[in-house]
Amino acid sequence: MLAKPIAADTGWALSSVVAGLSLGLLVAGLASPAMGRAVERRGGRPVLASSSLVFAAGLVALGLARGPTSYFVGWAVLGIGMAAGLYDAAFATLGKLYRHDARRLITNLTLIGGFASTLAWPLSALLVESLGWRATCWVYAGLHLAVGLPLHWLLVPAWRADGPAPSATSVAAPRSSREAGAAARSHIVLIWMLGTSFTLQAVITSVVAVHLLSVLQGLGQTLAAAVALGVLVGPSQVGGRLLEVAFGQRLHPVWTAVAATLFVLLGLGLLVGGSAPVLAVALVLYGAGNGIQTIVRGTLPLAVFGSTGYASLLGRLAMPILLAQAVAPTLVAPVLAGPGPKMLLWILTAVAVLNLLLACALRAAAPMRPVARGERPAAARAR
Repeated sequence: MLAKPIAADTGWALSSVVAGLSLGLLVAGLASPAMGRAVERRGGRPVLASSSLVFAAGLVALGLARGPTSYFVGWAVLGIGMAAGLYDAAFATLGKLYRHDARRLITNLTLIGGFASTLAWPLSALLVESLGWRATCWVYAGLHLAVGLPLHWLLVPAWRADGPAPSATSVAAPRSSREAGAAARSHIVLIWMLGTSFTLQAVITSVVAVHLLSVLQGLGQTLAAAVALGVLVGPSQVGGRLLEVAFGQRLHPVWTAVAATLFVLLGLGLLVGGSAPVLAVALVLYGAGNGIQTIVRGTLPLAVFGSTGYASLLGRLAMPILLAQAVAPTLVAPVLAGPGPKMLLWILTAVAVLNLLLACALRAAAPMRPVARGERPAAARAR
């Protein structure tokens, strides 16, 4: 909503304006491990509260930018805010406070977050039209300070230094050095599998988010039809999360991951060809799978590795995810411009097939032990 007004007002190339977001995501990816460790050591309240301050500072800097250098500095500051205040930091906070009870809360959080663009896009358009893009940045900075900061500081429980007891799903201590080595290797392999799966999904999500309208037009749809079809993705994401609320609590999160990757694969496969109704079904399936995948990013690591070290792990996993989101749309743009949208969709479908295979491999390799029910949530230890 702001990119074209910024380019029109400043005379900067639109690609340079959009590159600010890529820079922000790159900085967020590099900063995410440190933010995860901070949540692990001090709890989520100071990290989330600081994100409101950093977001406000970055938005003020954007509104004051008079050249590309100061503009990119503003986006670099916003990248630090992303690492400290988006889903990964919030999931880490919930996991640390509520351990295995966090699954329901993570799902509820994503249900609310799913309406972010629904609210922010029309509000941004209204603000830009009435105040201009610079004042719009400052209004959002004020919202972070007036709404986000007090909510984070007053409503997120503080964390005491004694921390949680070992997780019920933690692997028992090995009895020999050989078993210790095998357990360590298995732990590393599972982390790599999770990280690879989440990163592949990030590649798909970021490419579709940036290029969907161009892809649909390349498949023969008018701009109006492409926009109407693209609108289906957002509500479908929320619908997928509602499915998790209704049925997911009865399943191990690894099964949720398999279902989500299957939905994404079916949606991409159907996009390759078909009439508008088929494309609509495809985008509904894709959106539902993508919405569930957001929940899986928070719940699957918690189920596989337990709550001990969970916040640090999410920070490490967030790095490749955010880096992929920053670079993937640019890397595939030549495919869309050259061979065309069908080739791009076939590439994304192949990535989705690989991700489904990884999800099935995780089903075979990940611990499936049930969570102990008598464990007191760690949030009960918080002040």
